[in-house]
Amino acid sequence: MGHGSSGGGRLQRLVREFAKFGAVGGAGLLVDLGVFNLVRHVTDLQVVRASVISTVVAIAFNYVGFRYFTYRDRALDKSGRTREMSLFLLFSAVGMVIQNGLLYLATYGFGWNSPLQNNVFKFVGIGVATLFRFWSYRTWVFRAMPAREAVDGAQSLLAEESRTPQARQRVG
Repeated sequence: MGHGSSGGGRLQRLVREFAKFGAVGGAGLLVDLGVFNLVRHVTDLQVVRASVISTVVAIAFNYVGFRYFTYRDRALDKSGRTREMSLFLLFSAVGMVIQNGLLYLATYGFGWNSPLQNNVFKFVGIGVATLFRFWSYRTWVFRAMPAREAVDGAQSLLAEESRTPQARQRVG
């Protein structure tokens, strides 16, 4: 049972993480496409500029979802949160270049510039960028705490708790 259940547990955690990532990403997709089409409808901005605006709004939305839903179990102290936010913004910016680069290529490289074509290539760009984001966020931004760190943290919490006045009364 030992080896199989360990691998199965890891796979289950990955599937659960991917499902949560997908839920936040799906909501972010709706935000991105909604803001994109709203900006395109109410302004005269060019396609890629409107897309960059909607992508930035979706990035902010997604950070909140990832931090407090998908990866809430990977809590960090304040200094770790600054690093996390910096890496999140860096990898999100790379994803934004991938996403909007595809839209730019379709619109200005191939002349596919109807509202339907814009939405199709924005969607395709989001899909390609999402693969990059999933890998980079889980690898670099919202990393799982190494097992040794988790054990050390738990041990220090237990040691600290045993020094409280209530714990000393129970012992004495």
